[in-house]
Amino acid sequence: MSLTTTTLRRLPRRLPLLSQRRTNTTAAADNLPAAEPPQAGGSIPTVAKSAFMRNTREQALRAPGITFADAAPGSAPSGNLVGGRETRKMNMYQAIRDAMSVCLATDDNAVVFGEDVAFGGVFRCTMGLAEEFGRERVFNTPLTEQGIAGFAIGLASMGHTAVAEMQFGDYIFPAFDQLVNEAAKFRYRSGGKFDVGGLTIRAPCMAVGHGGLYHSQSVEHFFMGAHGLKVVIPRSPIQAKGLLLAAIRDPNPVIFLEPKTLYRSAVEQVPIDDFTLPLSKAEILTPGSDVTVLTYGTPVYHCESAIHLLSSPPPSLAPHVPQVQGAQQKIRGASVELIDLRTIVPWDIETVVQSVEKTGRLVIVHEAGRQGGIGGEIAAEVQKRCFLKLKAPVKRVAGTDAPNGLQYEKFQLPDQVRILDAIVETLSY
Repeated sequence: MSLTTTTLRRLPRRLPLLSQRRTNTTAAADNLPAAEPPQAGGSIPTVAKSAFMRNTREQALRAPGITFADAAPGSAPSGNLVGGRETRKMNMYQAIRDAMSVCLATDDNAVVFGEDVAFGGVFRCTMGLAEEFGRERVFNTPLTEQGIAGFAIGLASMGHTAVAEMQFGDYIFPAFDQLVNEAAKFRYRSGGKFDVGGLTIRAPCMAVGHGGLYHSQSVEHFFMGAHGLKVVIPRSPIQAKGLLLAAIRDPNPVIFLEPKTLYRSAVEQVPIDDFTLPLSKAEILTPGSDVTVLTYGTPVYHCESAIHLLSSPPPSLAPHVPQVQGAQQKIRGASVELIDLRTIVPWDIETVVQSVEKTGRLVIVHEAGRQGGIGGEIAAEVQKRCFLKLKAPVKRVAGTDAPNGLQYEKFQLPDQVRILDAIVETLSY
């Protein structure tokens, strides 16, 4: 039996809760008054209207953890706010381009390269950099991911800051040996005498809605066991610029994965100055006390929508979202703590464990497949550390364990309804 057939046969068992409730409540739903048609713009937050976007100068300059390069050493993040700092409206690819521009301007040893990078790249993340900094520092490479990674490792080992682009994360696999067997082990095998800490690999990742099996994969989980590498995934323009500059300057090789569907849809005010955000530090986006939802990248916004649906379900979903469960547990309007993991390897165990100890429940969401995904590793660690505090089993919401489809790709991905289903099931346990 083929993998696809097996996976599709499992689908009814993997989404039991809402499907069962839909069957059991058909009669009740039939008696409901006719619902008004949905608004043309939708009734739930979109990426552009997300509350997590920082749309004013003050919001941007006060982003949690932001550290400006010219701030006094040891100063608190709030002390970085000095008169004269400005922001500019950017989408994610512009913020990534801005980060590389800052890197090239402040580090004479920095070079940026990859397939089609010199003319701006497929997603325009390097637009104008070759003209601004010269084609000896921003240049194209042959179509060989293994060669790009090997060349980058050699540059970094000689003291350069190498920022290499894989045109799609899906094509990082030919470079896997170079990254896992060489870059990750460089410092260890030399006893700390030399390293490739100046290496950063950028790659678009995650689904775009129509990328199919070769342009919509999530690849972060393949590097979970590559000890010596860091893996980072941003959710917004500010996060992209700050985390990319932190990744470039980190003394370890970093794989920086960029959710491609957010390149243009995620827009906010971004400080134009040189700044970084901390690696290996998750961010609590909304504090809560009843259930923890942990995610990263594009699903951050699906989780936001799911939380909105939990508190104000539309008529079509209202029968499946009870007001309360039992005598005490509130379902609608439950207090949800949403966490953006940001750094996937090594992930912020402390923040996640503290949250779960408080809420007693955890829902993990990622686009990568369930089998072998990072959700399994996090669930195992949380179960070990929080066993006596858990009120429900750890729930995972992931992409299907099958290649991304050439059609109907969105049905394979975790959306707001599947996430809502998982939250309701966890709260109802």
